[in-house]
Amino acid sequence: MKLGRNDLCSCGSGKKYKRCCMDNVSKQHAEMSEDFEQVAAMNPHLTLDELNVVAQHRVHERNNQPNVDFCGLSPSQISNWLYAPFNELEWVNISTPEDLSSSPVMRYLALILDEAMQNEGAFKATSKGNLPTKLVTQASELMPEFVISQYQIHASVSEYSGSNEDKFNALHYTRVLAEISGVIYRRSGRYHMKKAVQKQYQTQGLKAFFLPMLEAATTQYNWGYFDHWENDVDLRTFWLFMLWRLQSHGIVDQLIEEVVSAFPDLLLQYSSEEYFPPGQLFSIQVESRFIERFLQFWGFVTLDPKLRFSEDPSFRKVDIQPLLTQTFQFTI
Repeated sequence: MKLGRNDLCSCGSGKKYKRCCMDNVSKQHAEMSEDFEQVAAMNPHLTLDELNVVAQHRVHERNNQPNVDFCGLSPSQISNWLYAPFNELEWVNISTPEDLSSSPVMRYLALILDEAMQNEGAFKATSKGNLPTKLVTQASELMPEFVISQYQIHASVSEYSGSNEDKFNALHYTRVLAEISGVIYRRSGRYHMKKAVQKQYQTQGLKAFFLPMLEAATTQYNWGYFDHWENDVDLRTFWLFMLWRLQSHGIVDQLIEEVVSAFPDLLLQYSSEEYFPPGQLFSIQVESRFIERFLQFWGFVTLDPKLRFSEDPSFRKVDIQPLLTQTFQFTI
């Protein structure tokens, strides 16, 4: 039975076919069929079982060969990066840096946890369920300490400062991640820390929550939370591939080209009726969701917003921060 774009992929990943193995499937099948036909023609005395062994060997061989479209990664490597659980990712070591002071997310988390610890493990939320004004003010005052502050443009809704949580995107993002990862929870109008979490904080400090928060950000958090695009691509699936490429060269436009080359059917998920053409819309989403509201929020990179309007793609380059290389060491 032929798979539809929205059917579950037959590889067992749990993903929709359009977001999994649809890319170049027909081409791959044709190449494999031609290969098997040649083997059978050159070895007419092989039994069916022997042909199956040869086929399995050829498939394994093909899956472990470097692929130019994947920037030299093999299909097996790409499969791991796209679908493996966070703690089973291969060819990358993910570590907790010793110093987290340059990470907006982790500094905001420290404010939240300190407030809870000073009030017997809980503090009152606003009537809307947001963080109290006191914490918003403290978080806003941290902005000059972050590298990104050199580019900050004050606005009514800001990434790194605000009059309340609704107008302070990075702080709101941090609070949501803290809830998703189980660091805090809200009940009866108050934010709480479990006893076990309090003990972790007392004995291990802020570093105890770096990896759980990072895992929540890359596997559970909705990257489209702050925008409302009608057509959507789940960029979380490709986060490690994109991070590897950006860490390699730092050029935004080259990153976009590499992702589209590796996964060309991504652009088919966008409607031609959108205001922006598919390629431009995809580029906007990568820049806003992956670079600005993931990598920058965590303190991994900075990107001068003025470079968005540069006519020379080579100038659209992120500044890789030490925290990124301290966290991710690729072994490709």
